[in-house]
Amino acid sequence: MQISCSQRESFIFKKIAAAAAELQVETYLIGGFVRDKIIGRATKDADIACLGDGIALAHAVAERFKPKPHVAYFKNFGTAQIKIDDFEIEFVGARKESYRADSRKPMVESGTLEDDQNRRDFTINALAISLNQDNYGTLIDPFDGQKDITKRLIQTPLEPLQTFSDDPLRMMRAIRFASQLGFSISGITFQAIVDNVERLSIVSQERITDELNKIILSPKPSIGFDLLNKSGLLQIIFPQMMALHGAEYVDGMGHKDNFYHTLQVLDNICEKTDDLWLRWAAILHDIGKPPTKRFEQGHGFTFHGHEVVGARMVPKIFARLKLPQNEKMRFVQKLVELHLRPISLTKDNITDSAIRRLLFDAGEDVEALMLLCNADITSKNKLKVKRYLQNFELVQHRMKLVEEQDNIRNWQPPITGELIMTTFGLTPSKEVGIIKDAIRNAILDGHVENNYDAAFAFMLQKGKELHLQVV
Repeated sequence: MQISCSQRESFIFKKIAAAAAELQVETYLIGGFVRDKIIGRATKDADIACLGDGIALAHAVAERFKPKPHVAYFKNFGTAQIKIDDFEIEFVGARKESYRADSRKPMVESGTLEDDQNRRDFTINALAISLNQDNYGTLIDPFDGQKDITKRLIQTPLEPLQTFSDDPLRMMRAIRFASQLGFSISGITFQAIVDNVERLSIVSQERITDELNKIILSPKPSIGFDLLNKSGLLQIIFPQMMALHGAEYVDGMGHKDNFYHTLQVLDNICEKTDDLWLRWAAILHDIGKPPTKRFEQGHGFTFHGHEVVGARMVPKIFARLKLPQNEKMRFVQKLVELHLRPISLTKDNITDSAIRRLLFDAGEDVEALMLLCNADITSKNKLKVKRYLQNFELVQHRMKLVEEQDNIRNWQPPITGELIMTTFGLTPSKEVGIIKDAIRNAILDGHVENNYDAAFAFMLQKGKELHLQVV
């Protein structure tokens, strides 16, 4: 082969070639595997296109391995998958596609290798390698995809306006590949995206969000978001993020462009973690700034309470984007709401009770919160950045000392609501909540020791203040 494969991969491809020869069907390795091998990028899957029945070829290939792998096939789509160790292989018959204006789902008919390469989204994904006996290992590259890889360029094999009109999700994929690979999109191809943005309306939200998450998981997501912004796609997908744009000035006083600040925070956090939801927290940490922006005469622009407003926006954003409405969403919401708290703890006169409250509120997510806060430092003033980082180190040191002393992380008060109701003969009521909150606050503020006896005595005192009788 003209690309460098591992011994294991070469062994698998020769098995596929032998099965194809037995069935007398032309067979090719095609698409992303070929691209990634040329780039030198790790990959754990491969696509096989044959001039015939892809499902039949998958079964024939499976028979050549011991133990025989399971063949998952989808008759309606003419595709099949097998997995050899951790290497996934998809089989499909080469096909020709045509599209209706109101759908991105193609009408499919059997085709030649040329037809199959013509239907590919980009030249870098239209590369094929023969697995046939007469020219095994030959690279077939009708659109100079190999040259585009060298030039680090993304462009469509056919006319881009038609390519994106046929399947508008390809616009997201172009930007995703640019972000993942650090490639540029050709001028003609990018203009076709700009001209086709409204076509994205025929694509399901789930597919759009899947591509968006892949952009977020790329090494430098700001590349993808900047392209989404400049193309006009971001306004359609995520208007709340577009609202962060712009640096307004009044009486010579202004504020930074919160859109590009957010992209910097996102890139910063990506250097430390590949956790998708922590990256989402970086994206949404300032999402409440546009609705809270005010200009105060003599002071400048303020965004008071943007962390609380932003946290309230998270569930609606997750619902709109069809992101999970579960503990992942609540994790992001918590970090958005708490992201200013560690900054306030950098002052000299901060008490242990303030540290204790942050540990209690953040719980097991306190390390993630501190990663976000560190990423949020985007000043170009190196001395200012150094000072912020040193202050955060001091906060983390104090947090460690308080945690060791009080063991407050994920702590629950020793007095439960059930015990309060039993003691005073109450049903669920406002009084139960008042006493429970008072106990928690007294312990967090250091006024009451963190043990059952002290908390029980305090409960009795609060009950007396509320004119409750012990039963």
